[in-house]
Amino acid sequence: MSDNHANFSQPAVTSDQSSVQEKVVVVDEHNHITGTVSRQQMRREKLCHRATYVFVFDSEGRVYVQERTMNKDLYPGFFDPATGGVVAEGEEYDEAAYRELEEELGISGVPLTAHCHFYFHNDDCRVWGKVYSCQYDGDLTLQKDEVAAVVREKPEHILANRFHRSYTPDSLTALERLMRLQSLES
Repeated sequence: MSDNHANFSQPAVTSDQSSVQEKVVVVDEHNHITGTVSRQQMRREKLCHRATYVFVFDSEGRVYVQERTMNKDLYPGFFDPATGGVVAEGEEYDEAAYRELEEELGISGVPLTAHCHFYFHNDDCRVWGKVYSCQYDGDLTLQKDEVAAVVREKPEHILANRFHRSYTPDSLTALERLMRLQSLES
């Protein structure tokens, strides 16, 4: 196995129907909750919502980068340097971060470090994100409906070569914030 690829386990089984019926938190421009709507309505109307961004580093400082499946509702087929997703109705950021990490990569029991909130918007979405990180070197169980494959890349390589792959733009913004914070702390 190439040094750049993660170890794979049996993919987790998921249901496309659950994401259609999922209720998500929508927020205003100040990140105050204004209500909940279906995930489908949030995407269709490009409503501002909350999401988590968990950067999983291995012991060599590489980030686990997910290749998104073609059935994702946003940025299908793109590479995502963050694990995470939309905060569901009744959830807080921290709960969503741990849930998404376990759902997408099968990682549980690993402590997350919270870093910052950030706002991202483009023509495709508006989101208030919360950035987390953790270290992990074990096996992965990929969520087959969402994650096609995983590679590991140095964060500085991702940011310096942002056109090398089609990376998810919101996660690039989150990674830039995280790297800036870490450089200030050192």
